[in-house]
Amino acid sequence: MKRILVLSLAVLMLAAIAVPGFAAAPKVGIVFDVGGLGDQSFNDSAYVGLKRLEKELGASITYMESRTPSDYEPNLAALAREGYDVVWGIGFLMADAMKKVATQFPNTRFGIIDSSYTDEEYAAMKNVLGVVYKEHEGSFLVGVLAALTTKTNKVGFVGGMQFAVIERFEAGFKAGVWKTNPNIQIIVNYTGSFDDPAKGKTVATSMYRQGADVVFHAAGATGIGAIEAAAELGKWAIGVDSNQAHLAPKNVLNSMIKRVDIGVFEGTKMLLDPKFVAHTEEMGIAEGGVGFVTDLSNNASLSAVAKANEWSAKIRAGEYVVPEAPMAKASDLK
Repeated sequence: MKRILVLSLAVLMLAAIAVPGFAAAPKVGIVFDVGGLGDQSFNDSAYVGLKRLEKELGASITYMESRTPSDYEPNLAALAREGYDVVWGIGFLMADAMKKVATQFPNTRFGIIDSSYTDEEYAAMKNVLGVVYKEHEGSFLVGVLAALTTKTNKVGFVGGMQFAVIERFEAGFKAGVWKTNPNIQIIVNYTGSFDDPAKGKTVATSMYRQGADVVFHAAGATGIGAIEAAAELGKWAIGVDSNQAHLAPKNVLNSMIKRVDIGVFEGTKMLLDPKFVAHTEEMGIAEGGVGFVTDLSNNASLSAVAKANEWSAKIRAGEYVVPEAPMAKASDLK
């Protein structure tokens, strides 16, 4: 069976300690996806984890940005060639490039966010850690918030590229909305991009013009445009991956939090362990990997937050399993 290990919340909250068997300060590098550093979301969360490694482990850190997908393989190889102990690929689009480079540099440890491999693949490349998230669980919670906030009974979902990872966001959001109110209409549009704020703004504006008053994006830097549209039109937007309230404090209802920073930080410690065995780490609500914003930047009502917290407890306890594949209509939801 595929070895799926989970990070307990207690472990995640422990202060960093010296990595067993690793005397020198480690060198850790990151290759960002095309959304790039500064996306206020996915890549920026990974960078927080990298900076934490520098602060708490004394790691020597660097990063490389990718202008196009063709940059992934040479960027990963460049960091390995430069002697970095751990090299991260941030994003599922790097899965194939990672597999090639990890095989070429067996003495370098590699981590990838949002992708995993088969038992056979891990056996061939014993130096890789895959970190995947239950995005559908966190998205369910903001779906509940959206359903309890909308006045028009219309909400929207803006996706980036249409792959399984992003479809999990859509699936969870729809489930949260329709479990709360099956009569709400959900408008869905995939932009095909993670680095085009102008397109995100255009798509979200269209949704608002159609009557949606809450729009959730899972589109990286493209989603910045969706938040801009909400601010200009006086509507609600829901951010993703990181707390995006600062982008429009009066118009970001909440954000679905995906702790890419924890994946990078804890995953690096695993990779530096001499006893490391290639495997996949899976992070959901129970592991503290996904959730929503509960600090003062949260604009959802107290009653909506209370209901989302109720569902969070049910999901954590295994009393409800959030669907991973998007359903077409509310009646498809179990």
